[in-house]
Amino acid sequence: MGGTGRGGLGRGLGALIPTGTPGVSEIPVTRIRPNPRQPRHRLEEGELAVLAESIREHGVLQPVIVTRAEDGEGYILVAGERRWSAAVQAGLERIPAVIKDVTPQGMLELALVENVQRADLNPLEEAAAYRTLIEEFGLTQEEVARRVGRDRSTVANMIRLLALPDAVQEALSRGEISEGHARALLAGGGPTEIVALLHEVVSRRLSVRETEALVRRRRQTVDHPRGEPRTHDPETARIEELFREALGTRVDVVRQGKGGRLIIHFYSEEQLQGLYDLLAASAGDRRFT
Repeated sequence: MGGTGRGGLGRGLGALIPTGTPGVSEIPVTRIRPNPRQPRHRLEEGELAVLAESIREHGVLQPVIVTRAEDGEGYILVAGERRWSAAVQAGLERIPAVIKDVTPQGMLELALVENVQRADLNPLEEAAAYRTLIEEFGLTQEEVARRVGRDRSTVANMIRLLALPDAVQEALSRGEISEGHARALLAGGGPTEIVALLHEVVSRRLSVRETEALVRRRRQTVDHPRGEPRTHDPETARIEELFREALGTRVDVVRQGKGGRLIIHFYSEEQLQGLYDLLAASAGDRRFT
């Protein structure tokens, strides 16, 4: 597996750019191509226009980072797509750039770090980039978290969003619901049930807390396995809720004498894989007392 060094990324892109003018080149904007692994899918036209106007007046204050194209034709952007796009829009012929030797994995990591630090990604774009680092480059969730300066639990929770039905992901991308809403809906059951809950959340304009309460009520109406009646013990219900919040899915605690069973429900192969990843990555330290 190819990769970049482990140091530097979590501290920000500033650690990768030499101070002063040495190491910074002026490159024709037409010789630069977009990063094919750019996590951000859309640039806001309004923000881009404002940045272009600023560049016309003050120039590009921070160099972009590029790497030489494998075909020898110019350069590929590693970080700074918005600055480069705005410079093109502003009519600049050249842009300051730092030229780095970067692997494909490094291109994704650096672009991801820049966007995370600038809060430029929507949750699904960020989650998809994390999943690519894990599935394509073989990193663990812990390694991804360390490289982008996130907690491992944050990375795990972001990736779980990709198991949501398309309708929920589209609503999240459009801003109709927040990431908190989406995470609450993960525990809503199968795709049909989750989409039905989504429509109710959007039509009633429910808050995240109200969405969590709605999901709990709906899940309580689902039949339990035969011969295992729903317990009304408040302590058991509280423990089930702790598991639900930690795993993002329905969890039943069935007591039998001094022991019992812990039943974790999943509603798709992706969710099953996500639960395995979450449990395998860390035993956790949450307590019931």
